[in-house]
Formats: sequence, structure tokens, C-alpha cells
Amino acid sequence: MANKTIDDLFYDTLRDVYYAERKIISGLRKMARGAQDEQLKAAFEKHREETEEQVERLQQVFELIGKRPRGKTCPAIEGILDEAEEIMEEFKGSPALDAGLLAAAQAVEHYEISRYGTLKSWASQLGMDDAAKLLETTLNEEKKTDELLTDLAEQTLNAAAEQATG
Repeated sequence: MANKTIDDLFYDTLRDVYYAERKIISGLRKMARGAQDEQLKAAFEKHREETEEQVERLQQVFELIGKRPRGKTCPAIEGILDEAEEIMEEFKGSPALDAGLLAAAQAVEHYEISRYGTLKSWASQLGMDDAAKLLETTLNEEKKTDELLTDLAEQTLNAAAEQATG
């Protein structure tokens, strides 16, 4: 094992994020169905559509490195999505549901931002310029989605959850 390289790490992490993105698609469908706020539902649907495009981009990266697209179980995303399901069960019908779902969605975004930032950096270091560009496109989309979710939380959903308790 001592002869593992950054190339191996790149491929391993690429497989991890490929698995994660495919799980996120189904997670976003559930979260959109569970959300009460129409803007939040729309944000989840938009992100799901964007994620489908991101999966296609990942497939292009696999092609660039001469590997078949294949996921590797990602316990981190499994845990984040499990938390989202718990929120849907425990807060169903509650004014705090949407704030909780949005927080779970941001945990997903932060995971993705971390992974894509790392992969982009490694791709650049390895001279994989085309792959780095694809990964950077996705990284920028993830950051934008995180900003949109933050705005929705701060302008609407957090206050609505708090107001219901006061």
C-alpha cells in the first residue's frame, strides 16, 4: 500500500463523490416532497436537476482518465441524508421542518464544496486541465446553491420557524 499516489487518491475520491451525487439526487427528491415552503421545494428541484448535470460531468472526468464511472460507498453522504430523513420524520407538519431541511441541504452542499475543491486542486496538480475545468464548473455551482440556500434561510425560513414558537 505504500506505493499509492495522488492519482489513486484522486480516483478514489472521484468514485466517492460520484456515489454521493447519485444518492443526493434521490435525497433531493424526498426533501422536495417533504418541504412545506414552495420556494424551498423549487430550490430542491432546481438543485436536483443541476446534480443530474453534475453526474454527467463526473462521467466525463472518468472518461478523461480512462476509467469506467463507478461509485464507492460514501458513509459521509449516507449520514447527512439519514439526518435529513430524521428531520422529515421528527418535524413533519412543524413550522421548523423547512428550516431543518434547509440546514440538511446545506450540510450536503458543504460536503460537495469540500470534495470538488479538493478534486479540482488535485486535477490541476496532476496536469488534468480538462478535468479541473469540469470540476471547477461544478464547484462554482455548489457555492452558488449554498449562497441561495443561505439567503432563503435568512430571509424567510428561519424567521418563519422562530415566529411559530414565539
